[in-house]
Amino acid sequence: MTAPIRLLVVDDHTLFRRGLVALLASERGLEVVGEAADAGEALRRARELQPQVILLDNHLPGASGIAALPGLKEAAPSAQVLMLTVSEDENDMAAALRAGARGYVLKTIDGDALAEAIRRTVKGESVVSPEMTGKLVEAFRSSVEAPGEARAKAAVDPIETLSPREREILAHIARGASNKAIARALDIAETTVKIHVQHILRKLDLVSRVQAAVYAAERGLG
Repeated sequence: MTAPIRLLVVDDHTLFRRGLVALLASERGLEVVGEAADAGEALRRARELQPQVILLDNHLPGASGIAALPGLKEAAPSAQVLMLTVSEDENDMAAALRAGARGYVLKTIDGDALAEAIRRTVKGESVVSPEMTGKLVEAFRSSVEAPGEARAKAAVDPIETLSPREREILAHIARGASNKAIARALDIAETTVKIHVQHILRKLDLVSRVQAAVYAAERGLG
């Protein structure tokens, strides 16, 4: 039997946190091994418990969840951090992903979807609430460099190492397309798309599709 996924829940609202713990306890294959109400307690619990996934709210007393992210990653290096928050601010989301969060989901998510998001996070996938994906890409698209600045950096930009097909797939990723949708659009096998995505992430030194979408949007692709 596969061992359950070990979770640390970090949220300062006691009622919500305990309700969440009870909800997750009812899901097969998930185990809440600890709780924390602020960043300091979260760091101590993460170091002690070494969870696989940390469910982290951003609005905590003292240091914010985003500010606590580097410390949590250091305290529990193998843990994946999944932001679970009410904030629909694209800047909060972008900051969290840059700081190392594996995903960003809203507290309006239902229990089954949250459980699935946790399982995907453990597999190394990036998870973003559907209603936030468009905001993410637009936030970075709006901050694209001026053409002159982009040309100045072009000589050292890793994007130049991508093949034409890889750039084409990256543009589809920036638009939020799944591997299946990309395969259908380009008339190639889905397994081929997966291989291309792996190559893209390696060449650009990225770890997730979300980061790839951000990278592409910053450069005006998609």
